[in-house]
Amino acid sequence: MNPSPPSPSAGRAYLLLTVTALCWGCNAVFGRLAVGEVSPMVLVMLRWAGVMVLVVLIAGRNVRDDWAVLRGRLWFVGAMGAMGFTSFNAIFYVAAHSTTAVNMGIIQGSIPVFVLFGAFALYRTRVTVLQIAGVVLTLVGVVTVASGGDLKRLLALAFNHGDALMVGACALYAGYTLALRNRPAASALGLFAVMAAAAFITAIPFVATEIMLGQAQWPTPFGWAIIGMVILLPSFLAQLCFMQGVALIGPGRAGIFVNLVPVFASILAVVFLGEAFEIFHAASLALVLGGIWLSERGKGG
Repeated sequence: MNPSPPSPSAGRAYLLLTVTALCWGCNAVFGRLAVGEVSPMVLVMLRWAGVMVLVVLIAGRNVRDDWAVLRGRLWFVGAMGAMGFTSFNAIFYVAAHSTTAVNMGIIQGSIPVFVLFGAFALYRTRVTVLQIAGVVLTLVGVVTVASGGDLKRLLALAFNHGDALMVGACALYAGYTLALRNRPAASALGLFAVMAAAAFITAIPFVATEIMLGQAQWPTPFGWAIIGMVILLPSFLAQLCFMQGVALIGPGRAGIFVNLVPVFASILAVVFLGEAFEIFHAASLALVLGGIWLSERGKGG
């Protein structure tokens, strides 16, 4: 018997979540384009300043309606914004100075691995044999791209500095993802608005440090264009599409679409940045996606 076709709501969710992954894949390209146009911490601060303004304009009522709930847990919500938005993005854009967009996209595929380990450590979430196999496969893929497919570099643990930073950034974002399990009972838009404000505020000390070190660079005209695209696509549009997609088909099924980010990032980097796509990149991508697929299959076992 043939499986029934997806419902119209499911089809809409698939489209929304694919757009989400495409926007997040664009962020790796934007990170590379920003090098020499705006310094990483200034980019992070201006990114969340713009997002904060847009979200408040659209979700002002949500914030007012949810304020009684959010006010009691401001420190927790602020920490989520600082970890998942400020810190992740700060490391992400610093890493862009010393690695490629292809590598950045593929290494982001390790986030579900960190989430799986964290969920087991914190909540004793059941882990199946297929999930363990998927974790191992994904880690092999990340190590392969981080070592540049060079066995000598692998044995000497001589990984690219930017790749190592990206692994750390992915661990931070996984922590943010796990924290969402204990989020306040507020609307998604209200919560996102407060987290964006927290991200902007916590980015200010990073910019101050950058200024004191003489490393701050305010945007060039092209830098402002990059910031505008970062605000609209990976920050704003992606978040709205993701929230709507989750509402339609649930977080479990929606999370699978994040696995498209490495695919889109790799394609966009080759097309728009002219980056080389080597055999080891293809092998790494196959390992990462294959590992995540095994993990997802394991959830149903």
